[in-house]
Amino acid sequence: MDLTNLLLFIPACFALNMAPGPNNLLSLHNASRHGLRTACVAGAGRIIAFSGMIALAALGLAVVLHTSEYLFMAIKILGAAYLFHIAWRLWRAPVDIPHDGSCEITGTLSGRAIMRLARQEFLVAAGNPKAILIFTAFLPQFVTVGGDWSIGEQFLWLGALFLLLEWVAIGLYAGLGAYLQRWFNQPGPRRLFNRCSASLLGCAGVGLLTMRR
Repeated sequence: MDLTNLLLFIPACFALNMAPGPNNLLSLHNASRHGLRTACVAGAGRIIAFSGMIALAALGLAVVLHTSEYLFMAIKILGAAYLFHIAWRLWRAPVDIPHDGSCEITGTLSGRAIMRLARQEFLVAAGNPKAILIFTAFLPQFVTVGGDWSIGEQFLWLGALFLLLEWVAIGLYAGLGAYLQRWFNQPGPRRLFNRCSASLLGCAGVGLLTMRR
């Protein structure tokens, strides 16, 4: 893994990390509702899912997903169904604000509630079969054959760098959501945001159903 490849990898990788998608939208929504710290902690669910995908790609097991049309279809349908479920819940989510003027988005969540948000991030990431195909097609482009580093070592470091940049993306989207907290202190803007988020997640579900390998 030489310096030239690394300098090419970082901006290309970060562009993938920052691309608007269901998980980044969840970070934005979670931060706007529960705060920056909670959204960042919940993002660990996504990191765990991506770590597993990178490991599968490194082991060569992703070829099974490439060749099995039924497996790809099953994961795709389950992932889309989960996105539709989240979209429906967001569309119908209550937007009442406490009478004392405080907002629920600044409250402290229990550990169980944060785990629920992390599980949601994990399932959304794991339900997108295209993600592991991206790791299979994207990361190997920056691996150098015949250098001082073995292919496995390069894949490990590139995967770790991808996950680090993914944490940065989580923080940036969560920071934007936290910045918008005060605007969401009113029922009208909160309802509008919930329904816009629900619509985008629904569109992501439709896109997932129509994707091809």
